[in-house]
Amino acid sequence: MQSPAITTVMKMMETLPNALQEQVADHLREYIATLHDEARWDALFANTQDQLEAAARRAKAEIAAGKATPLDVDAL
Repeated sequence: MQSPAITTVMKMMETLPNALQEQVADHLREYIATLHDEARWDALFANTQDQLEAAARRAKAEIAAGKATPLDVDAL
């Protein structure tokens, strides 16, 4: 069963000439692909949140202990 939003978009697209329908479909494909990519990144970050927090704690401890040196961007 289609959602009301999909039905509305389909009705709107039907009012366009075929060439414009193709353009809209291409834009929607790209947008949906972007949404999927963002969802994957969100899941990856959520799954590694504990590790990221632990790394941040270690970095802060190294800084406090004087074991860290400032990043020299020019040396990169």
